[in-house]
Amino acid sequence: MIQVWRLYGMLWRFGLCLIPCMGLLLGGCQSNTAAKAPVMSGSAQNGFYRVQRGDTLYRIGLRFNQNVNTLVRWNNLANANAIEVGQLIRVRKPAVVSGRPAGVKPPSGRVAGKSEAGAISTAAPDIRLQWPVRGKVISMFNGQTQKGIDIAGSRGTPVKAAAAGTVQYAGDELRGYGRLVLIKHSNSTLTAYAYNDSLKVRNGQSVQAGQTIATMGDSGTTGVKLHFEVRVNSRAVNPLRYLSD
Repeated sequence: MIQVWRLYGMLWRFGLCLIPCMGLLLGGCQSNTAAKAPVMSGSAQNGFYRVQRGDTLYRIGLRFNQNVNTLVRWNNLANANAIEVGQLIRVRKPAVVSGRPAGVKPPSGRVAGKSEAGAISTAAPDIRLQWPVRGKVISMFNGQTQKGIDIAGSRGTPVKAAAAGTVQYAGDELRGYGRLVLIKHSNSTLTAYAYNDSLKVRNGQSVQAGQTIATMGDSGTTGVKLHFEVRVNSRAVNPLRYLSD
């Protein structure tokens, strides 16, 4: 089995979250008191969210469309596992106090292509991907609750690598993804293939575009389908932008 610290570090870079593995809960939160935290509507109030029982930093990030690393930085967290019920977490970009008079805009010194979360460039990476399987797209990317696309198919259908790269992870330790393969294509680009029935590659293996890496299944979900994600600088992007016709 892949070493936990290596798996944690790799998944953290790509904005993913690990389930309990060998006694270690990464990105979770527990309360040491029976008192129930004040209930909020789930929306950010003044840019902050109050942690509820069962929350993780990853789930909070999904809810407010923020990268885990960004939340750690904004909240000066030494450990993403240390959030507690009732704690206030900043989920909106802090206002920059410049000392300028009201209504005066600062010079445009922002790096072109940076999002408000400061996480990734909006420019598309120079990569073209082939379809990992052919089938009907039954769930579309929306950037919030759906970080990729779901493609319907039959159990046992070969799942192909969308481009050449190196297998960063092949296993079933990531919550909500079933049997999962992660392939790194460049320093910034990664693809994820989830819900597989069987895995045909191992960690660290080099693969070519079109090589079989898994077979379709329903691990971690209901109904046979492939969940396919593309991540650029840790942020999920719409796979349809990169898939060839």
